[in-house]
Amino acid sequence: MEYEARNSTEAALLEYKAGLGVFTKKMPKLAEQYNAFTEECFREGALSQKQKQLIALGISIFSQDEYCIIYHTKGCLDQGCSEEEILETVGVTAAFGGGAAMSQAVTLVQESISELNQLKQ
Repeated sequence: MEYEARNSTEAALLEYKAGLGVFTKKMPKLAEQYNAFTEECFREGALSQKQKQLIALGISIFSQDEYCIIYHTKGCLDQGCSEEEILETVGVTAAFGGGAAMSQAVTLVQESISELNQLKQ
């Protein structure tokens, strides 16, 4: 039975997961190494996992990476970030990335927050 996404944010997360699965089958060693590296990068340390997700979201917005914007918006919410904390991160990112970063914030980030919060209900 195939799972159908309820909204575009959930669909993007499922697409990413499916693509990662295919890549992992084709390149298992590389995927294993990459996953181990990123797990270590996001491990609790001097910075909390919450802080690391906010940093990752800012970088994702700056680099215009839509899948990562959605993924790290979810990561922020999963780590207990408030909408205000996320939007402050957007503001700092926009200070460096200008209108391109802000356009991601006023569309994709806000849409993702709304849709991900609806999925929790």
